[in-house]
Amino acid sequence: MEKRTRNLRLVGRHEVPLWELIHRTIRNTIETAVAEELRAALGADEYERTAGRSGYRNGSRERVLSGPTGPLALTLPRARLAREDGGEEEWCPTVVPRYQRRMREINEAVAGVYLSGGNTRRIRGALRPLLKAAPLSKSSVSRIVTTLRADWETWRTQSLKGVNVMYLYLDAIALKVRSAGKVTSLPVLAAVAVLTDGTKRLVSLEVCGSESGAAWEGFVEGLVARGMKPPRLCIIDGNAGLHSAITTTWPKAKIQRCAVHKLRNILRKAPQHAHDEIREDFHMIVYASGIGAATSAHEAFIRKWSKKCPGAVESLKEAGDELLTFYALPTQQWKTIRTTNVIERLNEEFRRRVKTQGSFPTEESAIVLLYSLVASGQINLRRLDGFDKLVDVVTDNQLEPAA
Repeated sequence: MEKRTRNLRLVGRHEVPLWELIHRTIRNTIETAVAEELRAALGADEYERTAGRSGYRNGSRERVLSGPTGPLALTLPRARLAREDGGEEEWCPTVVPRYQRRMREINEAVAGVYLSGGNTRRIRGALRPLLKAAPLSKSSVSRIVTTLRADWETWRTQSLKGVNVMYLYLDAIALKVRSAGKVTSLPVLAAVAVLTDGTKRLVSLEVCGSESGAAWEGFVEGLVARGMKPPRLCIIDGNAGLHSAITTTWPKAKIQRCAVHKLRNILRKAPQHAHDEIREDFHMIVYASGIGAATSAHEAFIRKWSKKCPGAVESLKEAGDELLTFYALPTQQWKTIRTTNVIERLNEEFRRRVKTQGSFPTEESAIVLLYSLVASGQINLRRLDGFDKLVDVVTDNQLEPAA
């Protein structure tokens, strides 16, 4: 009997499950809070006649609100408030805003499951114990997810004046978006900054029609317009437009060409049977013990492959000394800054999410999701390897200060 009373309580002569009592308590609490909010707005209790009264009650309405205990059938008061111009307007409570059908916890749970890669069917299944008998339609999920746009709008325009950037990764991510009834791939330009304490921060995302020089120029100018100071080092792929945008906007910033992108370009210029050997020789350059060994390996690569694969050699020469910039920095940082793998990892996570989404209905929905994955912690940007050596980069002038 004692065990039974843990889950049941007597109300009158009826046994009531404990969860139902909790349900009633939550309903009463919400209704009381709304009533108190209305009393404060009117400046008077129900039926009270005072000179300072600023409106009048106007009946009540029924509202079903989904919460952790299931659907709550609420009876909420209505009222008309006096305006300064002598007119009237309907009172809108803040405890349960107009048109709200789910508690905040439900909306956050839906957004969390969505960002983890769940589609509408999976979201319904995952939240069934929480929603009880409350409905959750496909359109409801879409409306909840759109609340992420407010955070996105704030983030994309926030000032970067107080952000002290040491290194800046720049690269593009491809996303599938439905446009004019067709699924097309659009590039998203991305920038991840390394701050003076070694933490990495996503600072900008922008969808563009193509990864052109004009697109990258506008992207970099956007960072400057938001107040970003010139970084000491930019880690980029081989896009000529991006390279030009950096050298024009931040002429004293050093450039590190991504070793992974460069190897891909070199292998495209070489026959398949030579790939393994070329890859090994290239690794001798970018995984050397220092700049001296790297330079020797670079010269050896050119001598060995000039006649066999001239295209591969020309591709290597195209990067010039920018392929070896990282050797001027602390050894502990080499692994992290010789490639744009930080953004490549973002790309991998985005593609994983796109597998459940298929394609995005609009450019805006795509970009909001990408931002939200990072902002919500679904994708974690790990601290820079050798972050404690960043002070040496400044004090020992290992990179010329950017102007």
